Amino acid sequence: MTSSLQAMRELLAEDRRFKLDAYQFIRESLQYAHEHMIGELTEDESGEKTGPRHVTGQQLCEACRLYGIEQYGYLAKMVLANWGINSTSDFGDLVYNLIRIEQMRKSETDRREDFDNVYDFNDAFEPEFELAAKDED
Repeated sequence: MTSSLQAMRELLAEDRRFKLDAYQFIRESLQYAHEHMIGELTEDESGEKTGPRHVTGQQLCEACRLYGIEQYGYLAKMVLANWGINSTSDFGDLVYNLIRIEQMRKSETDRREDFDNVYDFNDAFEPEFELAAKDED
């Protein structure tokens, strides 16, 4: 039986496109999605908390965008590129690599294609500026 650490080492040796930091970023972004976007736990009919809510591929891509901006600001796109992440499709490849080594799970409706072209990576991490109205005294 392969340990999770050994499985990760083998994955990094097998798919050299991404650095270990990229996989950690996906995990942290998933946690961010649970905490800030969709709520962490589902409830059954009786109101009992039963487990984490499902995050779709599109939701995870948006969580990656928001979390990246929160953590790295203007440098987010550059940091992600340094780890091998240059598109939302790369998020999908990372997730499905983790699924393959049993470090993440998917639902029956999840598809790898759910991560393709979710947003334009070139624009997604650009800062958004708001012009404040000048107070007139």
